[in-house]
This record gives sequence, structure tokens and C-alpha cells, in this order.
Amino acid sequence: MYSFGFARLVILVLSLAASATWLLSSKEPSPLSDSYAVCSRSGARVYTVDEAVPNVQCLVVDESFIMDSGSLEDVKARWVARGRHSSSLQIRYLDESSIVVPGLSDAHAHILEYGANRQLPLQGAKTIQETVALVRQHILDNSDILDDSSKFVEGWGWDHTSWPVEEWPTSDALEADPIVSGRPVILQSKDGHALWISKAALELSSPLPSEVEGGVIVRDSFGTLTGVLLDNAQDLVKRPVPTERDLLRRFSAAVNDALACGLTSIHDAGLKPASLEFFKRQAVAGNLPVRIYGMRYFDESVPYWGNLSKPIINAGNGRLNARSVKIFADGALRTGGAALNEPYCDNPHAKGFMRIDPEVLTEVVPKYLRDGWQVNIHAIGDYANSVVLDTFESALKDVNVTALRPRLEHAQILTKIDMQRVGNLGVIASVQPTHAISDMWYAEDRLGPERVKYLYAFRSLLDHGSRLALGSDFPVEDMNPLAGFYAAVTRLSPEGESPQGPSGWFPEQRLTRMEALRGMTIDAAYASFTEDDLGSLVPGKRADYVVLSQDIMTVPVDQILNTKVQATVIDGRPAFGQV
Repeated sequence: MYSFGFARLVILVLSLAASATWLLSSKEPSPLSDSYAVCSRSGARVYTVDEAVPNVQCLVVDESFIMDSGSLEDVKARWVARGRHSSSLQIRYLDESSIVVPGLSDAHAHILEYGANRQLPLQGAKTIQETVALVRQHILDNSDILDDSSKFVEGWGWDHTSWPVEEWPTSDALEADPIVSGRPVILQSKDGHALWISKAALELSSPLPSEVEGGVIVRDSFGTLTGVLLDNAQDLVKRPVPTERDLLRRFSAAVNDALACGLTSIHDAGLKPASLEFFKRQAVAGNLPVRIYGMRYFDESVPYWGNLSKPIINAGNGRLNARSVKIFADGALRTGGAALNEPYCDNPHAKGFMRIDPEVLTEVVPKYLRDGWQVNIHAIGDYANSVVLDTFESALKDVNVTALRPRLEHAQILTKIDMQRVGNLGVIASVQPTHAISDMWYAEDRLGPERVKYLYAFRSLLDHGSRLALGSDFPVEDMNPLAGFYAAVTRLSPEGESPQGPSGWFPEQRLTRMEALRGMTIDAAYASFTEDDLGSLVPGKRADYVVLSQDIMTVPVDQILNTKVQATVIDGRPAFGQV
């Protein structure tokens, strides 16, 4: 029989051993070697998005590039054939349920605007009063603003289509709150196409013209300014220029969230000069954690610059490209500015409006194409899309479309004929699936039962030969690319609902899972001229990939949004999580 003292000693030794085992198992993994392999223990759980070899067991990374792929046995054999010892290949195994996909791209987003939105988000407010209450609380929570009534208060995300009564807000609603009253307040709508501002902000921006081409200054029946400005009229509002500190804070908030979502590349849709210069400074400083494909904002009021400025290609070790121009053709469906062929069903006296004269499009688009710029045009209504396609059709005669790759940004409502033209012309359709499930609740009221069938018709576009690049338009919609993936393959809300029931909103327009994955990988890379380096996991390309906690290609659709990003890897190194 053991003595009591000996038994205590045994217990102590076993406890120490258990503690040591726990410490060993919970410690951080050893640092990644310059060369390593990511493998599934069984099966081929690496989705390459390469038609020749769509799935492999292992991906071998050498510094910033993919060196090899295939089965574990094959990559080990080729490793040895290169004169290296088999034991020198560091192997990281995936969890049993995890998969690897190429780095995910958002083909249409707004980086700095997302960061600004984080300061005072308004998406949760369901009434005008709730929105004002959020502004009030923001002021109370920030003593520097509370103590200085001259400081601007800026927020983003109000959505009048989600309020009990769909109506424009007014500056009077802001003045009704004693904390908010008298302060310059500028609130951006969810879609970015309307501003709701306070009386103080109106006064600072005065005098305002009676009309604005391509925009609306909303007035009441007495002609009094209400505090809402649409589309081009937004440019009349004077606001403080963000400081470098402001820009860095916004940038950091955006890229940190993007990396946590699995985004490795973002197409920024409309860089004004200050934003572009900021990104250039970050590229020089080596401070671009994600890849940015910039679209330079077209300002009709400044002289043509396409022949005076050179595209930016692979600055910051491939992290920054800016070789396209973004032009706005019309407004947005949510705010009634999308230019339609026929009047809105819920506003029979209006067809929306063009934000640019078609003659200007006819003049500048061929110039930009000739001078080596990709032309990306925001077009939402069926009239606007038709005008843009007319412009492209004329400008693309006798040219190499593959070298130019023009894009329709949004391509929301198109006639049957224009859907065919998009494919025939080789124009890229840059679409946002989460817009579809956001707009589906009011779209039929706005467009009617027949015209609504051609809204967000992704399957029809694809079947007519279009290449789809998928994005989110964040901060307008959720940044998470898996939310876009889910919306594309289900056309359901996150709760599994739609106006047409659980099968989805116009379910015939759903994409397959592989089509959706291509839209946010290889096809988005093609849309940014980077398909030779990014978008698929094949030897010779950059080692940008994402490790997901479960197989989004096979799990039940109602489980897709439960997927977690375990690692986001850029140039072979984890930018989020760990391998």
C-alpha cells in the first residue's frame, strides 16, 4: 500500500505533467518557414479555382509565391527532386472541417468611407427619431464634440426605405433635439446618394443654386430647403477636410475588418485626388496590408487628365494599382435617382435622372480608353445602362476589348437586349449580390411586377456571356464576402426569407457556388488586370489565400453564414489569424 505522502507526490507529478502538456498544446505554432505547405490530412480541401485541377490536398508556398500544389505524396516527391530533404518541408495541416480558397476580392467598395462610417453608423435606426437619437448619443459620448458646438458631426447609413413611412427626413427633425440643435450635422444615406444635413450645415454651404444638373436639392411645397440633397447636389455641401490622422484611423478600421473577413484585394470605386494621394503615401511607406485596385473619380468640372497622368501599376510591391476611371451615369434606385426608361411605379411623375450628359460620355470614354485607362461606369437604371452600352459599343469598335476591359458598375436593371449586349461587347458586369437581398423588399413597389424581373438578373447576365465580378459596395452593405456569396447562391435574407418565400427572390437568377466563388476570385482578378498573379491557387501566382472553418461549397446553405475566417494570407504571410 502506498503511503499518503507518496500518493500526494504522485498526484503532484501527474498535475505538473498535465500542465506541461497543456502548455505545449496551447502555445503559438512555430514561425512559418520561408517555404511551407498547407495540407488537408485527407481529401483535397484546397479549392484552386483552376479548371484544370479544381481541388488539391496541398499548397506549397515559397516566400511570396505558390511553388507547387497536389497530393502530399506528390509535392513531397517534387520537393526532394529539387535537391531538398523531405523533412525540411514544413507542413501545416488544416482542421478536419476547414478548407482553403484563393484570397477573396471585393470588386466594388469604398475603403475610407467605410472607416468614416464606423464613427457614427446609423444602419440600426428604424425611424427618423431613432436616427436623431443615435446622433444625440454620439455627441454625448464624445466630449470634444459636446463641448464645441461648431464641430461637425458626420454619420452614415440612414435608410428611409426601412422606416414605417417612406419619407425624406428634414433638418427640422435634427433641430428638435436640444443636444443636436445648432450643430453642423451631415448624415450620409445608406446608398451614398443622399445627404441629410442640419440647418447649421445648410447655412455654412449657402447660398445654394435653385437647381443642380444630375442632382436634386429637395424643397418643400413652399420652396424651403428641407435639408436633403441627392446625387450631384451633395457636392455643394461644405465639410471639413479630413486630416492625415483622420484618414489613417479610417484606413486602419477598414483594412482590419477586411482582413478579418478574408479580403485580400479591394477595388475602391471612386478615389478622389486626396484619397488617391493617401494610398500612394501608404504604398511608399509599405503600409498597405491589403491589395487596392483604385478607380479614379471622374470630375466633369476639371480638365481632361487621361493623357497627362499615368496609371499606377504594382506600386508598393504589387499592393496598389490605379489604372481605371469611375464615372457616374445616374443615381440609385433606393433614392429614386436611377434613370429609367419608364416612370417609377411609386412616383409616376419621375423617371430618375442622369448625373452626366450622354454627350459628355461620348466625348470622354473613347479618350480614356485610347490613353490606356479602364473605364468603369456606374449605371443602375435601364435607361442609364442603355446609354452607357451605346457609348461602349461606339468606343469599342475595332479595338482589343480584352486589353481595355470596360466595366458596368452595378448593372442593376437592364432590358433583355442590353443583357445580350453586355456579353457581346465583352463588358464586365460588376455586381453586388447583397444589394439584391437588401432591395428585394421594396423593389416591386418601385418598378412594378414585370420590370422588377430584370433587376439583379445575375443568371441572365452570365448566360448571355457576361463575366461577373462580385462586390459588396461597403459600407452600403455588409463587408463580409461570405454574405455576398450567400446572397448570390440563395437570394434570401440572412434569416432565410424573401418576398417570394424560402426558395429565394426570383430563384432562377441564383448563381452556383462555384460561379459565386469565381466572381470574388479569378473573375474579380480579371476585372483588375491581375489574373496572371491573383485569383486562383496555381504555381507561379502570388500566395494569397484564405482558410475557412468549413466547406462553403458543400455545407447546407443555411450554414454558410456560420463560417469563420481562420486565416487571411497575403504574399504567403498571415495578415489575419494563423496557419
